[in-house]
Amino acid sequence: MSVTDAVMSRRSIRSFLPDPVSDDLIRNLLTTALRSPSGGNLQPWRIYVVNGESMTRFRSFIAGRKPGAPAYDIYPKELGEPYRSSRFKIGEDMYALLGIARDDKPARLAQFAKNLDFFGAPAAIFCFLDEQMGPPQWSDCGMFLQTFMLLVQEAGLGSCAQEAWCVHEEAVREFVGAPMNERIFCGISFGHPDWSHPINQLVSDREPLSVTTKFV
Repeated sequence: MSVTDAVMSRRSIRSFLPDPVSDDLIRNLLTTALRSPSGGNLQPWRIYVVNGESMTRFRSFIAGRKPGAPAYDIYPKELGEPYRSSRFKIGEDMYALLGIARDDKPARLAQFAKNLDFFGAPAAIFCFLDEQMGPPQWSDCGMFLQTFMLLVQEAGLGSCAQEAWCVHEEAVREFVGAPMNERIFCGISFGHPDWSHPINQLVSDREPLSVTTKFV
């Protein structure tokens, strides 16, 4: 698979098969992803893997836990256009595929709650950063995570980045044993996609190049 193929075929997978992913494969994917660039070669990412038996324990551990204050604002509080419309549309497209009406709040909340089950994925990573790190280092982590997700794609698997875990920072920190000076960024669930589930047919729109780019 070429890099272009991996980029063009990658999508957020929100339903996984229970088929296991080996620790050895995860080690190989993460080791390769470590070649991602970072300013000053700080390599600010701190990764915690939950897989197999630890995933079983984590699911029991997190069940019934109440969310806390978000570790950060996932979106700007006053999100303007065209960003607000893009965020609204992807949500509506997803719920339409699932046959969930706009006013069916219980069904929408139930779908959102699947974040806490990693959408059924057998494996996941959590990404933390030292609290002294700033926006450039968070950007570096984004490059690392994108590299990891493309490698997951190359391996014939699927993934979903989940910033929803920022409201469970304390619980995740406790489970994985992260020190208090580390702050959570996100989780990434990954495994074998369940292509029979309609939610995995969702392909998000992209703005045309003329909107996002200017040749000067």
